[in-house]
Amino acid sequence: MKAARAQRLFTLFLLLTDVAVAALAFVWAYLLRLLIPFPDPAQTMPGPLDYLPMLFIYIVAMLVTFFFARLYNLSRISRVDEFYSILVAGTIGSLVSIALASLLLRDFTVGPDYSRAMIFYAWALFIGLATLGRVINSWVRRKLVRYGWGRRRALLVGTGEIARMILQKILWSPELGYDVVGIVAAHDEEGRSLSGIPVRGDVTQLAALITEHAADEVIIALPEETPHSDILWLISECERGRVIIRVYPDLFQIIAGPVSIAALGGIPMLTVQDIALTGWWRVAKRAVDIVGAAVMLVLLAPLMWLIALLIKLESPGPVFYLQERMGLDARPFYILKFRSMRQDAERQGPGWTTADDPRRTHVGTFLRKTNLDEFPQFINVLLGDMSMVGPRPERPVYVEQFRRSIPRYMDRHREKAGMTGWAQVNGLRGDTSIVERTKYDLWYIENWSLLLDFKIIIRTILQFFRSPNAY
Repeated sequence: MKAARAQRLFTLFLLLTDVAVAALAFVWAYLLRLLIPFPDPAQTMPGPLDYLPMLFIYIVAMLVTFFFARLYNLSRISRVDEFYSILVAGTIGSLVSIALASLLLRDFTVGPDYSRAMIFYAWALFIGLATLGRVINSWVRRKLVRYGWGRRRALLVGTGEIARMILQKILWSPELGYDVVGIVAAHDEEGRSLSGIPVRGDVTQLAALITEHAADEVIIALPEETPHSDILWLISECERGRVIIRVYPDLFQIIAGPVSIAALGGIPMLTVQDIALTGWWRVAKRAVDIVGAAVMLVLLAPLMWLIALLIKLESPGPVFYLQERMGLDARPFYILKFRSMRQDAERQGPGWTTADDPRRTHVGTFLRKTNLDEFPQFINVLLGDMSMVGPRPERPVYVEQFRRSIPRYMDRHREKAGMTGWAQVNGLRGDTSIVERTKYDLWYIENWSLLLDFKIIIRTILQFFRSPNAY
């Protein structure tokens, strides 16, 4: 099925789901008000037919509010962001429906005498049912996409490392709905292929290739050193084919930081703004860290005792492994982990841990695969050396290397190091690109919010036992 037609059907199905959810929440709220005598018995409740005009207003208000909240845009967002949007839009929709009912139905039997308890029930039920409905809707949509509904034909421009990374992600995630119909090389490389996808031609043939292969999208994934003039020329070629254009951003676009324009003696200047967290937001983040770390240490205490016992039984040496890392403002601190390697693992100096590292113990292998070796870092959080969420700390020897080669690398140290972070929940941990991790860390710092922290924590919990790069 054509992608555009499938998108319209998916949107219609989502809209009908919300209609059903709103009606169901309203009816259940009415029944709950009859069954629950709080704040007083429902002896003066009008009959169900008297509520039909208000039900109609309620459904329309919810649909209109969801439309303006862009909740019928089928772009992929996290469950936390979606729930937050549903909570806000559902609350506004409920208030709008109350206002309209009071204004338009004042002469009807229901009039302004509708139950406040019923309004609360309807609001709570709608939020819960709408969230559940969208989870089910998303699951059904992913299944249909896997079976060919609404899949988009894509041309990938580039044959380098970035193109390989994007192609691998697409091939490993069929639920994204992409069929890569060909690779477009920067130069003539016909006859080559990437992961089984053939090179169809070079960039001078892009417009013709879009038409020939009926592409819906073009993904430009050229090396970061590609001149911007070349990117602009490619975009103009794509526009001739009326396709969606996606461009992988270069290093400067991602980590140049938030800027403002100000005058210096009449000369316009770009000023890179300070991204450090200050004021009450810093206090709020610290409060979340203290409460979260204290609760987790109490809950995990029995498991941590068991892990400590297993470590001592398998190999001689301490239970904990202390390692110097760089934290806030590049100040060193000692990070705590359960020891997962032999006691003499670093007798020849520090080194990256890799898959199948021969220095690991049997217990340590399990701890790293399941991330259980990270649990003692809740003590670091409680002491104030780390935060629950933030850029992962590196060893001083690596910081000295990276700061010379990666622009704005030291800006990662404008915030406390974290047990988990935006880079980690996006699969960048272990032996992965430090440049890519820096991009994600700086994006997190520049876009920080408590909601983002909660989202990262939830995603970390969901990924806890299935992180592909945990070793």
